[in-house]
Amino acid sequence: MVDTQRVKQTMRVLAQIGRTDRGMMRLAYSKAEEQATNVLIEQCQAAGLAVRVDSVGNVIARRQGRRPELPAIGIGSHLDTVYEGGTYDGTLGVLAALEVMRDLNARGIETMRPIELFSFACEESARFGFSQIGSKALASLIEQKDIAALTDKEGTPIQTVFAKRGLDFSKLEEARLPRNRLAAFLELHIEQGPMLEAKNRSIGVVSGIAAPTRFSICVKGHAAHSGSTPMNQRHDALIGAAEITLELEKEARREMAHGTVATVGDIEIAPGAMNVVPGETHIKVDIRSISRASKARVVQFLYELMEHLRQTRRLEITCRMLSDETPVQMDEALIETVESVCRSKNIASMRMPSGAGHDTMNMAALCPVGMIFVPSTGGISHHPDEHTNLSDIITGIDVLESAVLECAGNAAEQKAGAAKDQ
Repeated sequence: MVDTQRVKQTMRVLAQIGRTDRGMMRLAYSKAEEQATNVLIEQCQAAGLAVRVDSVGNVIARRQGRRPELPAIGIGSHLDTVYEGGTYDGTLGVLAALEVMRDLNARGIETMRPIELFSFACEESARFGFSQIGSKALASLIEQKDIAALTDKEGTPIQTVFAKRGLDFSKLEEARLPRNRLAAFLELHIEQGPMLEAKNRSIGVVSGIAAPTRFSICVKGHAAHSGSTPMNQRHDALIGAAEITLELEKEARREMAHGTVATVGDIEIAPGAMNVVPGETHIKVDIRSISRASKARVVQFLYELMEHLRQTRRLEITCRMLSDETPVQMDEALIETVESVCRSKNIASMRMPSGAGHDTMNMAALCPVGMIFVPSTGGISHHPDEHTNLSDIITGIDVLESAVLECAGNAAEQKAGAAKDQ
C-alpha cells in the first residue's frame, strides 16, 4: 500500500528547494536542481537502490530483480522546472518512481525484472531553449555538436554550465543506453490541462504525445510616420504578423479533430513606438499535433500563407525552422495494461493525447513506452498555482506500481504458478 505520509513528506521537502515568492526556480543544472538531485540520491540509497549519475546528469537508480540479466522496467520523470513554475510538473513522476521502489521493499516483493528509476536532466527548455537533453542523450537522439552552441539567458555556454556541475560536456555520448537495456518505460505525470477534471476521471491513459514544429519568422515592411502615411500606402510588418497569427489559428481549428494546435507565443516589434508604423516584426510559432499528417498540413498552410502575404501586402518574410519533431504513439500493450489495472481497481480513466512533450517520447527510441496522467486542478501548469490533489497523487502512484508489477513480474507469484503447474 502506498505510504501517504511518506509521499507527503518527500513532496514537501522537494517543494522547498528552489521555491521563491514568484514560484519554483529550479532550472536545469542550477544549484537548486543539484540540491534536489542530491536529496533524491540520498533517498534512493536509503531505499537500498544502486545509484549512478551519467555523463549528462541523469540520475539512474536500480532495484535488482531475481533475473538481473533481463531488460529492466524504467520509470521516472524530471526535477527541473521552468521559470516561476509549479511544484508538481516532473517532480511528481520522480517521487512516484521512488515510492514504487519503497513500497515494493516494504511489502517484500521481489520482481523478476530489475526496475530502474530515471530522473532526467534538463527536461524543460527554460534555461537553454532546448528541451529534454537528458533523455535525448540516453536515447542517442543528440550529439555534442547538436547542442554545443547553446547558452542560457545570461550567455553562459552549456559547456561551462556542465563544468560547474562537475560534468564533462565532451563525454555526453557516454550517456547512451544500449537498446536492450529496457523492456518498457512508464512515466507518471500531471496532465497540465483541464480534461480529466472536466470529465471527472482520476487517470488519463496517454495514447500519444504531440511533437512540435517551431519557426522563427521575420516580417519586414517599412517604418513610417503613423499620422502622415495613408492606410493604402503602408507596408506594416505588424499587420502581416497579425494576419499570420489569425489565419494560423483558423487553420489549426480546422485540424482540431487530430489534436492539432498552433501558437504564436513570442513577438517583437521594431521600432516599437506608438507613432511609427512597424517596420519589422519577429514572431515565434509553435505548431504541434499527435498526427504527423495533420501537422504537415498546417505547416504547408503556413508556407503558403507567407507567400500570399509577400505578394498581397508587399512584405519581405523570412522563415527559419527551429525544430521539427515527430509525434510518438504509446505502446498499445502498455495502454491496455494501465486500463486493465484501472478496471480492476474501479478507477475512472480515459484515453487521451498529451499536447505537451515529455521525456517518454525520447525513450520510445529505446523501448515500448506508456504514460499515466493525474488531474491538474483548473488545468493550471507551469505556474505557482499548479496543484494536484493528494488523493489523485496516491491513486496515480498505485496505478503506476500495479502496471510496473505487471511488466516486471512478481517473482513469488511466478514461482507459485510454476509449482502449481508441476
